[in-house]
Amino acid sequence: MIFTGNENHHISLQEASEITANFRNNMPPNGIIAHYFGKNAILNILNQPLCVGMRIYYALDNIDQPKLVLVGTDMNGNDIVNGNLAEFSIPCPTHCSDQNALNS
Repeated sequence: MIFTGNENHHISLQEASEITANFRNNMPPNGIIAHYFGKNAILNILNQPLCVGMRIYYALDNIDQPKLVLVGTDMNGNDIVNGNLAEFSIPCPTHCSDQNALNS
């Protein structure tokens, strides 16, 4: 498959609200429901030569806390592993948005 960076990933707020609620309803109390990444971390990945998108890997740290690892992806769908990667997200909870359709 060839990736262009123009793939359609649209989801309505209603659909997003339903599937995030499904996730929250299956989480243990105070489980991590979201991760925040700053704009610069994302742009550092996306602005790499040959990068047309991003892949996000699920991960666990050494104390079994969920993490995400972000990596750029080229047009062939290959990870740009020798480039910029991101983790060290800021988890929710404890740093969450005000209540909205995606988190409550």
